[in-house]
Amino acid sequence: MARTVLRGVFPYLVSPVDARGRVKERVLAELVEHLIAKGVHGLTPLGSTGEFAYLGWEQRRRIVEVVVAAARGRVPVVAGVASTATADAVAQAAAFEEIGADGILAVMETYFPIPEDGIVDYFRAIAKAVACPVVLYTNPNFDRSVLTLPALSRLAAVPNVRYLKDASTNTGRLLSIRNALGDRLRIFAASAHIPAAVMMIGGVGWMAGPACLVPAESVRLYDLCRTGKWPQAMRLQRRLWQVNQVFAKYSLAACIKGGLEMQGFKVGAPVPPQPALSREGRAEIRRVLASLGAL
Repeated sequence: MARTVLRGVFPYLVSPVDARGRVKERVLAELVEHLIAKGVHGLTPLGSTGEFAYLGWEQRRRIVEVVVAAARGRVPVVAGVASTATADAVAQAAAFEEIGADGILAVMETYFPIPEDGIVDYFRAIAKAVACPVVLYTNPNFDRSVLTLPALSRLAAVPNVRYLKDASTNTGRLLSIRNALGDRLRIFAASAHIPAAVMMIGGVGWMAGPACLVPAESVRLYDLCRTGKWPQAMRLQRRLWQVNQVFAKYSLAACIKGGLEMQGFKVGAPVPPQPALSREGRAEIRRVLASLGAL
């Protein structure tokens, strides 16, 4: 169970969808090919940058099918699962594993407040529905289902719950989790954290939208961190951090889709009702990418 080891740079893939709601399969496959060629260690469809909250089931299913087929086993694919209902999340996870996903990124959407026992039960049910490794994803900026340290400790006892992707912006929280749970729950950084700092305290990589725009540079940063070349890593991190800052300033998918369009990938606009990237945003992301040699 959960033999796949996840580590390194996992770009949160955008979801290219046309005006009629059809997945732009060729564009998505081209993006997968490009990112693998740049050396990324895995791919994550249906993360926050993948606009999962604005997609229907058939769109989600097709996106995972296209990514798995395009990856051809060269890197692990960790598919995002999100729902307000446990039964629906379990069905999604089982379907994605059957399609060929190597891992599940589990998100809990909420409408009514859920007590901690309910939160733990939700994630535990997803993990028990699959044999692949599960990454818990918590993002306090967008959801109300807080994964506390006691809740994480309970979930880490589930054999295939192996990882946590935390978007809290609180690096101290990550160190507390690391101190308490060690390798029972390995930590991936989000774009809200400084990746090199998370690596320094024992993280195993990061899952983030900005890596779609600067994949080679992200892999280089990871390699520097893994080999303990911290002065060089921090010099590169300071340059790359401006991508994260722009990403945080504008709508997530709009920012990455806008940047990818500039790089020649016809991924299209964000899924409505999300707004397109503003003129100011386009100018800012173009300036940042140009400064990094990514255009």
